[in-house]
Amino acid sequence: MGGSAPSVIPGAEVTDPGPRTAPARVRADIAHNARVWNYWLGGADHYPVDRVVGDRVTGLYPSIGEVARADRAFLGRVVRHLAGDAGIGQFLDIGTGLPSADNTHEVAQHTAPDARVVYVDNDPTVLAHARSLLSSSPEGATEYVDADARDPRRILSAAEGTLDLRRPVAVMMLGILNFVLDTDEARSIVRTLMDALPSGSHLVLTHPTLELGGEGNEEAMAFWNKNATPPITARSRTEFASFLDGLDILEPGIVSCSRWRAPAVARNPEVAQFGAVGRKP
Repeated sequence: MGGSAPSVIPGAEVTDPGPRTAPARVRADIAHNARVWNYWLGGADHYPVDRVVGDRVTGLYPSIGEVARADRAFLGRVVRHLAGDAGIGQFLDIGTGLPSADNTHEVAQHTAPDARVVYVDNDPTVLAHARSLLSSSPEGATEYVDADARDPRRILSAAEGTLDLRRPVAVMMLGILNFVLDTDEARSIVRTLMDALPSGSHLVLTHPTLELGGEGNEEAMAFWNKNATPPITARSRTEFASFLDGLDILEPGIVSCSRWRAPAVARNPEVAQFGAVGRKP
């Protein structure tokens, strides 16, 4: 999460990123969250340093891979619900990360072909893979905005090229507010986004915690903050709940993201990652 100026990359006009070498702004000598997360999910878009740090974090906190997979599965369940039962046709996915299986636009447009999705990230590696995120159903639309999550007003301005902000929007912030270390700033980002959107809009959040059996993650996070970027913080249930102030929290409330509306037969193990969905009244 750097501070580059946002730019919208329309799907029809995205330029060829060329050979898959490290983009100019990418540092291949320090682990980066988007790439390490990709490594934990079994992807191929990472460098040796990401694997070294990822393995060390896994050694300190062996369930981190389960957290990554649970977060991804949560995304799928939430988007299917919002695009289907809730009738939400617009998604603003902030902190996109590298393309993986079942990206937001793929899940949304499978359920509602005319869904419109804007991805937001400012990791240059993600930018280099933007073409994969810009595929879309003929009826819908998918765009990518190169922007910092700490600048919600610029995100909203850029998203207006694709989304109608007078109609309900689902704001997706999965594992992103944990990189905003100041809790007041994180709340301000959420408030700015949700204040700009109409009734019926939704906020989707996941966030790591040292609760839910996550106490062992404290040492892993300290190691991460010394050896990788961007720095991360865990938050308590009370702090996490404050991001949802003023919203109606959908059932089952604030839970481990692995347990949010998961099929009863799945018996998903609880992971130390809060998940919740709020609806603006």
